Amino acid sequence: MTTDHPYVFHFSEAEPNRLDGGHIRGAHEQNFPILENQRGSVYLIHLDPGGIREPHWHPSAWEFNFVVSGHARWTVLGTHPDGAYHNDLFEVGPSDLVFAPQGFFHYFENISETEGLDVLVVFNTSTREPNDDIGIVGTLNSLPRSVLAASFGVPVSAFDQIPDEIKPVVITRHYTGTE
Repeated sequence: MTTDHPYVFHFSEAEPNRLDGGHIRGAHEQNFPILENQRGSVYLIHLDPGGIREPHWHPSAWEFNFVVSGHARWTVLGTHPDGAYHNDLFEVGPSDLVFAPQGFFHYFENISETEGLDVLVVFNTSTREPNDDIGIVGTLNSLPRSVLAASFGVPVSAFDQIPDEIKPVVITRHYTGTE
C-alpha cells in the first residue's frame, strides 16, 4: 500500500546508490521535504556478504546505527576524557544500536559470508551522504606520499599500490587479490 503523505518516506521506492559491496538509500531534505531545516537525515545501508562501509568520520554529525538484519563488526576510534585514543572493536546483530560520536573515526563490515547486512543510520544533520563523510581513501590520497611514508615509518614505495584518486568510496568489499 503506497501512501502519498508529507510525513511518509518510502525507502522501497527510493533509488539506491549501488556500489561495489552493497547499496545505500537516503531520506534527506532534498528528497523528503518535511526534513527541510530539521537537521536530520536517515539512510538504509545494505552490505552484501564481505561488504564494508568505508572507514570515515563526520566533522558535523553524530550517528545512530540500528542493525535491521545480519551481523556486523564495528570499529570506533576517538579521543576520550582521559586524553587517550580508544579503538573499540565489537560485533553486533539484529536490533542492536550503535552510536558513533561526531568526529570519531568508524566503520562497519558485514561478517557473514552468505547473508546480507541491513543497517538504518540516523544523522543529526541534513547534509546528504557522502557530503559529510571524510573517508580514509580521500584522506590518504589528499596527503603527499612522502608525508604518508614519514608518518608510517616506511619507504615511499610502500604506497605505490594505493590509487591516488580523491573520491568518496562509501561502500566497498573485501579485496581478494584476484580482481
